[in-house]
Amino acid sequence: MLKLTPQELTAARNVMKQCMGIKPGESVLIVTDPARSNLAGIFAAAAKAITKKVELVSFNTMTGNAQEPPPLAAQKMKTADVALLVTTYSLSHTKARKNASQNGCRIASMPGITLAMAKRTLTADFTQMAALSTKLAEILSQANSARLTSAAGTDLTFTLTGRLGDADTGLYTTPGLWGNLPAGEACIGPLENKTQGTLIIDGAMAEINLDQPIKIIIKDGLAIDISGGQAAKRLTATLRQAGPQAFQVAELGIGTNPLAQLSPNILEAEKVYATCHVAFGNNLSYGGIIDVPVHEDGVILQPTLQIDGKMILKAGKFLL
Repeated sequence: MLKLTPQELTAARNVMKQCMGIKPGESVLIVTDPARSNLAGIFAAAAKAITKKVELVSFNTMTGNAQEPPPLAAQKMKTADVALLVTTYSLSHTKARKNASQNGCRIASMPGITLAMAKRTLTADFTQMAALSTKLAEILSQANSARLTSAAGTDLTFTLTGRLGDADTGLYTTPGLWGNLPAGEACIGPLENKTQGTLIIDGAMAEINLDQPIKIIIKDGLAIDISGGQAAKRLTATLRQAGPQAFQVAELGIGTNPLAQLSPNILEAEKVYATCHVAFGNNLSYGGIIDVPVHEDGVILQPTLQIDGKMILKAGKFLL
């Protein structure tokens, strides 16, 4: 069996016991790719200390977020009790993940996770973070509208009526629950064709180094103009490759993890405490209708967020 360092053992055990609630006899599937195989092995070793039914499946066919895995991997996800998606690109917004969740699989999605990130963020007690995420998700679920502003120039309005907020708590112990690890956000899918205004991404952009902030003009839910240096060009190219619907606003999110840090690794960056993020592309996971093979998040620093006119965040500080 793989020998783990004390920090690795603590983080991996915490995932298995606190986050996933794995029990003896349950089946655990580790989905990975060659770039993450060593890290996947750490989680597999921790799982084998609890249950004998541990399987690791690896593939290397994805070139971006929200692309479907091979059929064999999708089928194995659907029949497992627990699945850990330790991959380079995100499987969160795929039909394979959705079908597995609907079949009762408990899923932790960890796209782009690194060993340093795991040791830093997966040893925490998730209880307090989960409480804040859940409270924010409830506020979002009851909301009709939101306005997001920032000193950098963001000024966006969203229509939320009828959409349900989601709490990414890090605690996935009930059949069908899923979310990220590292965890820590509340999010919602705004109604298509309704978001209006200007978005300034100044914190982080998925897999893109911000050489300067990205400015995005949004009209009727679509990004109609993207500017701001090489980062803006890369984002435009990524969305364009996925098709016209990829320019649709897909998500409004709020970070709740005090251990998370900013970097181009959006898995962690979008969780940074008291930031907001806005995503473009696939929104099926949020009750939407946009089915494209891309979901790109951008982080806004020092945000002010109003929900139905009530101030939830003011210049990067919670007012709850």
